Amino acid sequence: MGREVLLDYWFGRAADDPAALQERMRLWFGGGDDTPADVAARDEDMRRRFADLMGHAARGDLASWEATARGRLALILLSDQLPRNVHRGRPGAFATDPAARRLCVEGLKLGHDRELAPIERMFFYLPLEHSESLEDQERCIALMTALERDAPAGLEQSFAGFTRYAARHRDIVARFGRFPHRNRILGRPNSAGEEAYLAGEAPAFGQR
Repeated sequence: MGREVLLDYWFGRAADDPAALQERMRLWFGGGDDTPADVAARDEDMRRRFADLMGHAARGDLASWEATARGRLALILLSDQLPRNVHRGRPGAFATDPAARRLCVEGLKLGHDRELAPIERMFFYLPLEHSESLEDQERCIALMTALERDAPAGLEQSFAGFTRYAARHRDIVARFGRFPHRNRILGRPNSAGEEAYLAGEAPAFGQR
């Protein structure tokens, strides 16, 4: 299985078709009417399709993919997005975040993101949104804000929403220096402030 199979599975026609983008949102982020069984089935389908490829990426077997923008994007998906589904609620969801961040930052220096369609660029930037570094968070917001200007016709509101979502992540890291919803999964003790925060309506981004 190659990178184009992965990219086609993930994006389908979403890079070119506004209607297709809305259909993909459920795959990427879930739907408001999802049941736990729906989420588990979607996660299991990704595990069945891509767990082996994720392992190859984590071991560095696919390093040659870094030479192209689309190859690097595929590696980012394998290191950042797919683990959050395949290992949902477990430490493995975040284990390859450092690799994904490296792929993103190095790719930005190479200009790889500028070779991609706008919706592909959004996923290229997500390792910064998932980082517990405030500097990375601020950089992500700047990139997402710039990306709004390149949103395809009919998708302006969707891309503005991506920026707002990035701001929610930034605000949490600015407040706590990390994402408190990861603490239980990663065996990190909560501070008193985090305990109070988590007892409320704190977002868990699918991982609590």
